[in-house]
Amino acid sequence: LGFQKKDILKEYLQKAKAFIFAAEEDFGILPVEAQACGTPVIAYGKGGVLETVVKNKTGIFYKEQTVNSLIEAIDIFEKRQDEFKPDEIRKNALRFSIDRFRKEFKEFVEKITENNMNTNWI
Repeated sequence: LGFQKKDILKEYLQKAKAFIFAAEEDFGILPVEAQACGTPVIAYGKGGVLETVVKNKTGIFYKEQTVNSLIEAIDIFEKRQDEFKPDEIRKNALRFSIDRFRKEFKEFVEKITENNMNTNWI
């Protein structure tokens, strides 16, 4: 596909049976974006996907970065694809939403500020 505009990428992700993520990254935004579209993820089971994809609920993992391991994961997915519920998958992606980040960051700053104002360290 090469580079695609966000709206085109979103359309592809929404229509996909699954999103394959073969990389090992610390976070990896694409698996989260796929889940935000309700699309299950088939991912190499290392790195950040272990925190962003819920095994057997929002996606499945494969153990080795080999063609055979990926094919096996796709076969497993094909047999179980009806078990993946788009609403549950989208809900998982909300754990990484901008709104949640802003809310929790604001609460953190308010807590730290409040704690510092209540100390007599001056």
